Amino acid sequence: MRSSSITLYIDTSSSYLYTGIVKDGCLLVERKENFSKDLSTYALYCINQMMEEVSLSPKDIQKVIVVNGPGSFTGVRIGVTIAKTFAWAQNVEIIPISSLEAMAISSSFSGWKVPCIDARRGYVYAGIYNEKNKVILEDQYLALSDLVKELESEKRPYCWIRNDDWKESNQIERYDPDILRIVESVKSRKSVNPHGVNPVYLKRTEAEETKGIKVS
Repeated sequence: MRSSSITLYIDTSSSYLYTGIVKDGCLLVERKENFSKDLSTYALYCINQMMEEVSLSPKDIQKVIVVNGPGSFTGVRIGVTIAKTFAWAQNVEIIPISSLEAMAISSSFSGWKVPCIDARRGYVYAGIYNEKNKVILEDQYLALSDLVKELESEKRPYCWIRNDDWKESNQIERYDPDILRIVESVKSRKSVNPHGVNPVYLKRTEAEETKGIKVS
């Protein structure tokens, strides 16, 4: 008899806690809450509470999928630390995923998807994915103006995916993570050693910022 597969998903790369538990292709429970500056205080508590709600304990989890950036410097560290500690203590698999890829996977837009996170001072963390979530532009830190020029020059239908109140375009989709779809999309990827999972911030040096961008 095949044993059940239970996966814990954790994303604290913004002010939101996005977390859920997936068992054999079914979403058992999820949390999507904005804790702002209190994220570090409540993240672990909410994850434990969520497990109790579906009568699971840490030893029941067989895999952890964690968003390791880019995003909030503090937020990313919170999620990565929780996931690494959990995976190491329970001796289970851990798979990191980009916050931008998670945003793209959650969207059903039929053209180019442009997940985008504000990095301030006219810069963003962004990538471009096609309708099948294949990478067109690698996740990177770049000037928003450069990204807009590139998108306009390609003359393809595209949609911004944001998790903030950005109002500079009508072609925008508010990010609402589809935790089941994210987990199912990456669950077969090779797991890594918990100690090898580190935050990915993507911020470049000033010299690198002067270079242009190129899509695949």
